Amino acid sequence: MEPVKRVRYQSFVDGIHWGELEGGSVHELTGMMGSPTGKQIDLSEVTLLPPCEPRLILCVGKNYAKHVVEMGGSASALPSEPGIFLKGLNTLIGPGDDIPYPSWTDDLQYEGELAVVIARTMRDASADDALSYVLGYTCAIDVTARDKQRTDLQWFRGKSADGFCPVGPWLETDLEPGDLRLRTIVNGEVRQDGHTSDLIFDVPTILSYLSKVVTLSPGDVVLTGTPDGVGPLAPGDVIEVVIDEIGTLENRVATGREG
Repeated sequence: MEPVKRVRYQSFVDGIHWGELEGGSVHELTGMMGSPTGKQIDLSEVTLLPPCEPRLILCVGKNYAKHVVEMGGSASALPSEPGIFLKGLNTLIGPGDDIPYPSWTDDLQYEGELAVVIARTMRDASADDALSYVLGYTCAIDVTARDKQRTDLQWFRGKSADGFCPVGPWLETDLEPGDLRLRTIVNGEVRQDGHTSDLIFDVPTILSYLSKVVTLSPGDVVLTGTPDGVGPLAPGDVIEVVIDEIGTLENRVATGREG
């Protein structure tokens, strides 16, 4: 199968659709897993949306050894199994959307990540079979109110405020996720530079582990963890997550504080 960029988009003419991006044209599909309708539209005439329609947004915390250390852990005591948390569906925004900066946090931070989107119902899958359930891979930002993550009883406020999960710009549907370079760039400065080969738990292991806990559904999103180099964001900052063989997700932090 040839690599295909699968997009979800808002047409200025007739609403929201799935499509395949080829050059500067988007070929409409009947749905996320659908077939071509024969219609096509110029990319300049659409707005790209998050390339997923999840029931769940599942995330892996502390999945790079150097990030464990920068968060206060020990390189000699790495996690023995993936640490999982949820982000609410309200967090999901697309490429180019503004990231809100809530008034109740003084420490908004970025975490650039590889995201995986599920193609078909997945339950109790083996690691050997896990990648066969994947529709594609994309870029994501696990936006975090770090001060509230540290002080609150649970991570809800720190991880699940509105707009705290930009995802996009599209899905690469034929990709080997084992050794991809991931960079996070803020205002033109590289802040994170890692490789998925450094994941403590690789993508097949993560997906298998999750599928033994909860049924994954078509469109669900899994964020796989962030490299070291996380840090603060300020109103007006432009943040890019660049992943080899996928592309660039770019968002801006809103200039005004909200809430």
